[in-house]
Amino acid sequence: MSGRHHGILLVDKPAGKTSQSAVQVIKRASGVRRVGHAGTLDPGATGLLVVGIGAGTRLLTFLVGLPKTYRAEIRLGIATDTDDADGVVTETPGCPADIDIRDAVLQLTGHQLQVPSAISAVKVDGKRAYQRVREGEVVDLPARAVTVESFSVAQQTAAVVDGVAVVDLVVEVAVSTGTYVRALARDLGAALGTAGHVTQLRRTSVGPFRLSEAVALDSWPGTGTLKPLGEIAAQVLPTKTVTEPDAWAVAHGQRIPTESVTTEKLALLNEDGDLLAVASVEDGRYRYAMVVPLPAIPAFAAESGTLG
Repeated sequence: MSGRHHGILLVDKPAGKTSQSAVQVIKRASGVRRVGHAGTLDPGATGLLVVGIGAGTRLLTFLVGLPKTYRAEIRLGIATDTDDADGVVTETPGCPADIDIRDAVLQLTGHQLQVPSAISAVKVDGKRAYQRVREGEVVDLPARAVTVESFSVAQQTAAVVDGVAVVDLVVEVAVSTGTYVRALARDLGAALGTAGHVTQLRRTSVGPFRLSEAVALDSWPGTGTLKPLGEIAAQVLPTKTVTEPDAWAVAHGQRIPTESVTTEKLALLNEDGDLLAVASVEDGRYRYAMVVPLPAIPAFAAESGTLG
């Protein structure tokens, strides 16, 4: 595999595709077998999907836990069984046009326990919750600790939908990984004494990566390029530059000594800024959580007798 096929691709996922089907599109377009993503988007949701290609899949482990931001449209006054517009309507209590949502929004900001939507990718005894629901099971998911860093309302509009008085909100939220915006919409409706669900959802960032950097799924590989692993790793991890010939040793999994005493994981880069490994420090040596394979052994390594 050529070195140009190792990297991270920032994709703008369209509505109607699962995250895994988007991965399959990239796999076919790139001709690379190992392709994965760093965090599922619902089929109806759009926006930023972080995709690892080749050795980039090994770096995804360090990207999945990054915080995320979304721009969402929430409809108050109607509930669905999926907490989004793809579900079946289950309640239509309606919502007064002049409802004051400020206190409820504040209540749902910060550290809290959130029950995920029943139709979600959360695993229950090894099977996805949505699979169990589709098989007729009643799924009771436990609450999990999440953080809503910010929750702001950009627009509030009253409307009537199929004879039901509703209030439509445009909101922007920043949340910890594992937070369901659909569940946030449901809980907002409940806090207001009505119901709520998401009608549109767009992911705008994952950690330091922005939707503005992403390429449309159907335009790649015609436009956009893979982001180098060293560049990506340096945005999410502390870095340490390793000089030759230690760089060759790291790339081949040899544990080299270090004076560092950090407890954090480090991205080890060569002098050109290429990612060699992600490592922790143990007993005065680097211990590797991942190592990026080299496309070829540098000539100096073979000549210096440092193999093995």
